[in-house]
Amino acid sequence: MTEVNLPWTGGCRCGRVRLKIRAKPLLTMACHCTGCQKMSSSAFSLSAAIPAEAFEITEGEPVIGGLHGVEAHHYFCGHCMTWMFTRSDGMDWFVNLRPTMLDDPRWFRPFIETWTREKLPFAETGAVRSYEALPSMDAYQGLVKEYMACS
Repeated sequence: MTEVNLPWTGGCRCGRVRLKIRAKPLLTMACHCTGCQKMSSSAFSLSAAIPAEAFEITEGEPVIGGLHGVEAHHYFCGHCMTWMFTRSDGMDWFVNLRPTMLDDPRWFRPFIETWTREKLPFAETGAVRSYEALPSMDAYQGLVKEYMACS
């Protein structure tokens, strides 16, 4: 991502839930875990870690679906059931946006891919860094710095 024209806008498939992003992502990701495969009905899910203060729902009211636990919540449009973003308890400084919710997601490229030990044999993302599971929590600060330097 070389040129950033913020803010970005986006929404669910039916358009009832709309959002606005006012800062570029801290990190971009693809997740190959079987949970994401089932949630996305695809080989992997995509995420852009958006600073929480730069993320805004401008129309509609998303509902929690998918994960209902205390650690993470998946948010959907209650009408078309599009999986839009995830919020994780204890990590409230960012929101994991599904980048295809943006009106123009063509800039998106995953910088890291996770849970590659569960990936489908044909699935390729072009990510710069790959992890069999999740990176250690200590690794994220360096990954954010590396991503921000090249984006």
